[in-house]
Amino acid sequence: MKLALIRRQFAAVGGAELYVQRLLSALVTAGHEVHLYAEKWQGAHPGVIMHSVPVKANRALGPIVFAEAVSRLLTEAEYDVVFSLERTIGQDVYRAGDGLHRVWLQQRKRYASWWRRPFVGLGAFHANMQALETRTFDPVNTSHIIVNSAMVKQEIISHFPFPAERIHLIPNGVETARFQNLDRSAMRARFGFQDGDFVLLFVGSGWERKGLPFLLRLMRHWQSSHPKVKLLVVGKGRLGSKPPPNVLLAGPMPKVEEAYAAADLMTFLPIYEPCANVIAEALASGLPVITSRFNGASELIQTGINGHVLEDPADLPSLETAIEFWQKRQHRSPVPTALPLDLETNVQSTLRLLESVAANKRVKI
Repeated sequence: MKLALIRRQFAAVGGAELYVQRLLSALVTAGHEVHLYAEKWQGAHPGVIMHSVPVKANRALGPIVFAEAVSRLLTEAEYDVVFSLERTIGQDVYRAGDGLHRVWLQQRKRYASWWRRPFVGLGAFHANMQALETRTFDPVNTSHIIVNSAMVKQEIISHFPFPAERIHLIPNGVETARFQNLDRSAMRARFGFQDGDFVLLFVGSGWERKGLPFLLRLMRHWQSSHPKVKLLVVGKGRLGSKPPPNVLLAGPMPKVEEAYAAADLMTFLPIYEPCANVIAEALASGLPVITSRFNGASELIQTGINGHVLEDPADLPSLETAIEFWQKRQHRSPVPTALPLDLETNVQSTLRLLESVAANKRVKI
């Protein structure tokens, strides 16, 4: 099949782009003709045909200008399937990997300081994103939607008149082998952790959305009462002028699997996250996970078996109870998970859907 894939910013490296790179490789290997429409790109499979989509616009207008530019370019060619990973205005399949912008704004307002709430969501950027989102989720403009969690599927059904039977759940996947069989003792020594330390792990940037402030609040509260509990933070950001002494900021880590190997428990409490890859990474590492119900990846968690799901990420007493549950385990052993976590399962499921959509289009023609 001849396929157009849309991704505004493309790079051959990075966790979010690994899925796209593997998918492109699988499509080319399967003999399909693949065209990638992007504003900027850095490296791509040699068999992929690149199409530049220049955008001269500010942050507020950029997404709309890109979407309309791609729409014009697509009229110049015939494709069996148009597959978009961006909010665009005419595609056979859209992957809603970023969830819903309007739900993110609702959650941001819910957890913002009282003085910030009136200002959340104001401005042209947010208005334009929601307008573009409405066009993307119009069943006239999009034939099928891929979601990475049941949470996002329900959000789409709740906010837009999109047919549920045309929404397909394909969970995220990760390179599971990368997170296994590392030397735990060596990794803990690298970060300076002692044998008796119980190490919590947070991985990610965009700390407000991903809930790091809740963890920092707990660590300040626990400085004296839980001296052996440490928090390892991996990601870009600053902890402020006086971070708690029981918190270690490692910064961005190219080999983030080393942080998982050093930890005892993954703690990730987003106020909105469609399906965090870090949850699958932690489970692939054998770590139990504490996350919030506003994370679509919480669907991987079985309470008391491989983690806990908090109803409210700001509920510190429930967070304390969950952490202490896992701290009391006598022996650290890999936790189980019921669903496949590997990236190849995700890529092959996506490929099958694209081929099915192309076949159905040919029948209708």
